[in-house]
Amino acid sequence: MKTAIIALSAALLLVAGCQNKSAEIQIPPKWQGAAYHLSFGPAPAKANPSGLTIPQIKYDADPEQFESRVDLVVQFDSAAAKVKGTVMNQMAMAAVTITGPKGALPDDYVERASTDLGKMLEAYNVNGKVKISVALTRSSLEMNPSTDQIDAKRLSDWTPIELDFKNPHHKR
Repeated sequence: MKTAIIALSAALLLVAGCQNKSAEIQIPPKWQGAAYHLSFGPAPAKANPSGLTIPQIKYDADPEQFESRVDLVVQFDSAAAKVKGTVMNQMAMAAVTITGPKGALPDDYVERASTDLGKMLEAYNVNGKVKISVALTRSSLEMNPSTDQIDAKRLSDWTPIELDFKNPHHKR
């Protein structure tokens, strides 16, 4: 009888120990990282006349953090600039409406970003390969934001890509 009680006690302790361990198992959250994940799709069939063509920008958002109005911020590696002095290496686009937590930024919006960035690179006499990064921010971003303001409203991590810039007015 004493052996049966000891065996029963050991079994109960074992079960209790198992229950405690299962309570400690942590389930990872459904969404990990920034509220939006960005990626680049294929380049448009028609190159942008500015000399720079940003490919389609796809996004995947955490449905619980989805915002229907966002700003695109583009920055480039200023080492490519061939000018002396301070180089403004980022630009914030106007807000755009997106329709759901998964999709792509509108083609005309990305084309406008290509044109605006092309003009900026042309002004800095850039030609050839240029490294850029894009990020999405809340639409309440100011027109000429500082890096701190961008970081405070950023919804995605910076997504890098290297593109060819064929400066239409490059000084040879």
